Amino acid sequence: MGDNESGVDGQPRRVIRNVCVFCGSSLGVRPEYKGAAEALGRELSRLGIGLVYGGGRVGLMGVLADAVLAAGGKAVGVIPRALEAKEIAHSRLTQLHVVGSMHERKALMADLADAFVLLPGGFGSWDEFCEVLTWSQLGIHDKPCGLLNVRAYYDPLLALAAHATAEGFVGAAHEQMIVVETDPARLLGRLSTAAAVAEVKWTDATSSDTIPNR
Repeated sequence: MGDNESGVDGQPRRVIRNVCVFCGSSLGVRPEYKGAAEALGRELSRLGIGLVYGGGRVGLMGVLADAVLAAGGKAVGVIPRALEAKEIAHSRLTQLHVVGSMHERKALMADLADAFVLLPGGFGSWDEFCEVLTWSQLGIHDKPCGLLNVRAYYDPLLALAAHATAEGFVGAAHEQMIVVETDPARLLGRLSTAAAVAEVKWTDATSSDTIPNR
């Protein structure tokens, strides 16, 4: 569970030392995606927050890590051995963990981080983010999860979450646990004050069992 401290406004603030960022191993077609990765990297360094990410030097992954390192920050990568060559492991990181599988990668990144951020990316980035969201939903951790919605890239995903809530597959409290911003500084600021998920489980009216809302 995360540490907390009081801010100058008296509101509880999370102690966020490292943020795990999920993002694409491609740059995408719009320059704003690269710009957002660079801006997030600079902001992490300015705040003294370390980066935990997938360990590659290509695509938005490489842009993000390079921005952190150029600003004097700390960047820690976690990459499966099978992807070390394909994703071209970054050679200048503060630390690079080479692990045996994708499962080990996700588990170690989660252990090393105090919060999670999703940048534009594809299936792999969505998978990683949705898994840590599910862990939060199940009460496995209480680390905040944020989404940087660059050029409305994630509007369809947010619409799907709202639709799932309306259709009874996602609880309202669980939909709201995604912190959404378009600006890196605002996103990191909100993650530091994000409340823990108020509701971990729900009761299915058709069953006497209490089951996790998945």
